[in-house]
Amino acid sequence: MAAIIETGGKQYRVSEGDVIFIEKLDSEAGSGVVFDKVVAITGDAAKFGAPYVEGAKVTATIEKNGRSKKIIVYKMHPKKGYRRKQGHRQPYTRVKIDKISG
Repeated sequence: MAAIIETGGKQYRVSEGDVIFIEKLDSEAGSGVVFDKVVAITGDAAKFGAPYVEGAKVTATIEKNGRSKKIIVYKMHPKKGYRRKQGHRQPYTRVKIDKISG
């Protein structure tokens, strides 16, 4: 059984036992989280929501909060003396999917 959930403005296809990296949640590691914005559930009979499937939910456990590797954003306008260098580290939450119901 698999489901498509929506969190952090993005959609993720998940199955039970999957580990995914999502936008940072304001919860601590080891706590549980419930995703109730389920767009679709596949399995014996597929269910699709308009926009969400009623009564469906995905429960998960937060494994870790962290920040990804640094990326460098470099802007330059040639022959104008314009140069800007900036670094960015995106925060994330690593989540393990426990159960899909609905």
